[in-house]
Amino acid sequence: MYTQAEQAALKAPKSGLQNRLLFHLAHKFSDEKKLMSSHQNLQDVTEDQLSLASIHYMRSHYQEAIDIYKRILLDNREYLALNVYVALCYYKLDYYDVSQEVLAVYLQQVPDSTIALNLKACNHFRLYNGKAAEAELKNLTDSASSSFEFGKELIKHNLVVFRGGEGALQVLPPLVDVIPEARLNLVIYYLQQDDVQEAYNLIKDLEPTAPQEYILKGVVNAALGQEMGSRDHLKIAQQFFQLVGESASECDTIPGRQCMSSCFFLLRQFPNVLIYLNSIKSYFYNNDTFNFNYAQAKAAMGNFSEAEEVFLLIQSEKIKSDFVYLSWLARCYIMNKKPQLAWKLYLKMETSGDSFNLLQLIANDCYKMRQFYYSAKAFDILERLDNNPEYWEGKRGACVGVFQMILAGREAKETLREVLHLLKSTGNSQVEYIVRVMKKWAKENRVPV
Repeated sequence: MYTQAEQAALKAPKSGLQNRLLFHLAHKFSDEKKLMSSHQNLQDVTEDQLSLASIHYMRSHYQEAIDIYKRILLDNREYLALNVYVALCYYKLDYYDVSQEVLAVYLQQVPDSTIALNLKACNHFRLYNGKAAEAELKNLTDSASSSFEFGKELIKHNLVVFRGGEGALQVLPPLVDVIPEARLNLVIYYLQQDDVQEAYNLIKDLEPTAPQEYILKGVVNAALGQEMGSRDHLKIAQQFFQLVGESASECDTIPGRQCMSSCFFLLRQFPNVLIYLNSIKSYFYNNDTFNFNYAQAKAAMGNFSEAEEVFLLIQSEKIKSDFVYLSWLARCYIMNKKPQLAWKLYLKMETSGDSFNLLQLIANDCYKMRQFYYSAKAFDILERLDNNPEYWEGKRGACVGVFQMILAGREAKETLREVLHLLKSTGNSQVEYIVRVMKKWAKENRVPV
């Protein structure tokens, strides 16, 4: 009912209260001209400055809000609640430890405040984990005070987040239009369940106003674009990430730098990806998702040794079974002269389209790196699965390559027996001549075949 509120406010006599009301309505209407007009009419009085600070907060200008609150607190120590506002701003800036310190001032005086205890729990969630956060809320949820009743829905919502999405489908849908974050957290839940389409349906009509909303729309569009092979969705994702990463309020935050790395990742500009990821990697040493992206960027730049190390830090079984992970790790092994480890990755896979694609990668990359033995083995299986003449040509070249390596003393002579076995499995007229040459050499050099 903002329109009716504005009409009623305009009928009132000019005053500081009228101006503050019109100031906030201009923000709700996203009317920059009216917003600046009301801004110019603000005075250096507490009520007007608090109003300005709240607008700064809602526009994600958290440092500006902090500066105003601190200035007011210097002259009005009794305004204890302002410490909660300052703590909330620090929380939004990712300074969770500073937020805790400021919040403690208020909680010493008002220990049962639902809002303050909830914020403390959220800080613990960011600093430690969900269990630590939930423990902070336990006393609050056990009480039946009117303060808890006031924040009951918020607490229920946050407990879902603290518990890693447990109970999300029961708790979050009714709160989607009550608590703004409920929609976002439900979208995150769907993404975690790999239900990308449901996540997209929930967020597609949301007009983002805060960095987190832009980021989440970017993530959903990126996931959908990759799933559907849609360049349009990937382009939208890249633009959202760039918008956040280049904004004055986010460019020097961790999420802002993550956004720029994601933007450049989608543009396949990996030198720039690494600039941003290197600047924040100390915060994500044990984060599997970060390491997955970091390792891919390293590998794309040809830093295969470092990429292999980072890939092997990953613990998530879901990521480790992903073909992108397996194919990049196999390539790293091959480029780092460990083709036998790449071959082991293939042997552990079940027969599928992905295992066929990994075989092709091993066959071709090993050939390029003159690791002919494993190239020959891979081409041999490819030839059996698909009677494509290119696979025979690859196998023939790899087998001759192994023979050359034996002649040069860079491959064990015993390997020749297996090479001959691979060649004989092909019904091609060229096989007989190649086998005859190899056997002749073996006989002359007393190599049992």
